[in-house]
Amino acid sequence: MSTQYDLVVIGAGPGGYVAALQAARLGLKVACIEKDRLGGVCLNVGCIPSKALLKSAEYANTARHLGDWGIEVGEVKVDFPAIVQRSRKVADTSEKGVKFLFKKRGVEAVYGSAKIAAPGEVVVTSDGSERTLQASNIIIATGARARWFDGMEVDGEKVQTYKEAIVSQDQPDSIIVLGAGAIGLEFAYFYNAMGTKVTLIEGADRICPLEDKEVSKTLHRSLKKQGIEIKTGVFCKTAKPTDNGAEVVLSDDTTLQADRVLLALGVRPNVEDIGLEALGIEQDRGFIKVDSSFQTNISGIYAIGDVSGPPCLAHKAIAEAHLCVDRIAGHSAPDLDPLAMPSGIYCVPQVASVGHTEDHLKAEGIPHKVGKYPFAANGKNRGTGHTEGFVKVLVDPEYGELLGAHLVGDNATELLAELVVAKRGEVDALTFARTIHAHPTSSEAVLEAMSEALEIGVHI
Repeated sequence: MSTQYDLVVIGAGPGGYVAALQAARLGLKVACIEKDRLGGVCLNVGCIPSKALLKSAEYANTARHLGDWGIEVGEVKVDFPAIVQRSRKVADTSEKGVKFLFKKRGVEAVYGSAKIAAPGEVVVTSDGSERTLQASNIIIATGARARWFDGMEVDGEKVQTYKEAIVSQDQPDSIIVLGAGAIGLEFAYFYNAMGTKVTLIEGADRICPLEDKEVSKTLHRSLKKQGIEIKTGVFCKTAKPTDNGAEVVLSDDTTLQADRVLLALGVRPNVEDIGLEALGIEQDRGFIKVDSSFQTNISGIYAIGDVSGPPCLAHKAIAEAHLCVDRIAGHSAPDLDPLAMPSGIYCVPQVASVGHTEDHLKAEGIPHKVGKYPFAANGKNRGTGHTEGFVKVLVDPEYGELLGAHLVGDNATELLAELVVAKRGEVDALTFARTIHAHPTSSEAVLEAMSEALEIGVHI
């Protein structure tokens, strides 16, 4: 059986399902192929359910310190299975939401494994049967999965990736988290708040090594104070299940034991068995090569999201979906600006950033001014007790262009948004600094940081 479409999307993660919905909104006939659950990693075992877990962790820690606000409560008890079950309900609701939108917009969901047999032709296999979909355009949005290396034995129980950890209702007494990027930091914070003994290992010389150095230092100090043991500058040589839990051997030949090991060592693209090699679709380090419109070297075949290269972020996939589909439909759409791509880590304190780091600007000899404002100097944050961290902005001294912004502290990922708008909209620093912010709000710290960069601040 063969059906003709304007667009077939392979993968229903944030990039894929948004591409399908956008195309349908523009009047195209669309099918979206998914072999598991609509919503992909993000909605089912990633971004969304993990935020549910992190909120439980935040509430647990807040409850333990309510005395600081003059409120006395009894012993705080954690119901770990109930916390995980709530996160699964959140994930289920998210998937149902995508199903509803597909039905509302007329997107056909096709379940099974997809392979591009030829340009304009996708074969879907499910339960031994095949179906061929003809399409004027094909978008590959197959995402990525957890990465690990030789010497690491993943059994899904004692040595896990995020995919197993996020649904596990069995709380370990101790855990070793390998990798201190976003995934590793968020899980380390979560397990520590639950009462699990956490050891965090990072091969680089600091945690969140892609972020601003001052941000990394502040976060390290905070997580250590919370009780997380952190080791940097050492790599994992081996990780394996044992009779009593799991064992890790580090590059300094130290052996660590714990109930569980979580691998948070980045991701690898899902490019296998979808017909890339036979079609001659070019790849770069495993990722699919695309142009500024996300078209591959084969006309009519596109790739978006994690499968088309880093940074592997859900919001990047969503932005690429909109741009790619708009151009397929013949609409004008500006290129994405990689320097206006926000990044967030949702442990407590949170980390958020956009644009260049100060180290990069120094290394490249790019002139810049630094504006930094501590949350401890912000009235709203003092009132709420969230005084950790700061806002840091990097500004071009001649034109006032925002070159980069780096935040660590309460709700940093929310506060970042106006800086991303300023970066994308080319709002100069003086205009930003003269924009009235409501008082008292944490957002005033962003305003004050910009004022400090211009040397017109008065509050520190």
